[in-house]
Amino acid sequence: MSCQCKGEAGQGKKYAFIDRIIERHKDEKGSMIPILHEVQQEMGYLPEDVQAYIAQKLGVPLSEVYGIVTFYALFNTKPKGKHKISICLGTACYVRGAGKILEEFEKQLNIKVGETTPDGLFTLEGCRCLGACGLAPVLTVDEHVHGRLKTSDVAEIIAQYKEEK
Repeated sequence: MSCQCKGEAGQGKKYAFIDRIIERHKDEKGSMIPILHEVQQEMGYLPEDVQAYIAQKLGVPLSEVYGIVTFYALFNTKPKGKHKISICLGTACYVRGAGKILEEFEKQLNIKVGETTPDGLFTLEGCRCLGACGLAPVLTVDEHVHGRLKTSDVAEIIAQYKEEK
């Protein structure tokens, strides 16, 4: 996604908040990650044009910014849904049916792992361990933990978060 603004004035408006973030961190050593984090908090993700702008303002190659963004899992290069569903695929969860639960989410949301629903409501992700093995199989929606799941729970979980729309 790139700016649909026309001319440099539109670009200036789009990037004004980035300039403020960079200004706040200008004298800090190792400021790249905090800058990227704050920009992502504002935008929800870090598109390539924004990465290029940050690189230019910091006087570093785009490859350096891109390398950081793609190395750390906390950064996103694509828009994410309002609600992030993370299904634990660690051993305890997997042997108790997490794979089937994941398949059911894919079926009901009509997306695959790593994708976001067209309405922007849900992003579906798999993860290795949520540290709640006693509740296996387990998943989180945003920061809410759902445990001891069955495939029959999937529709109810989706409905619960659709209502919060």
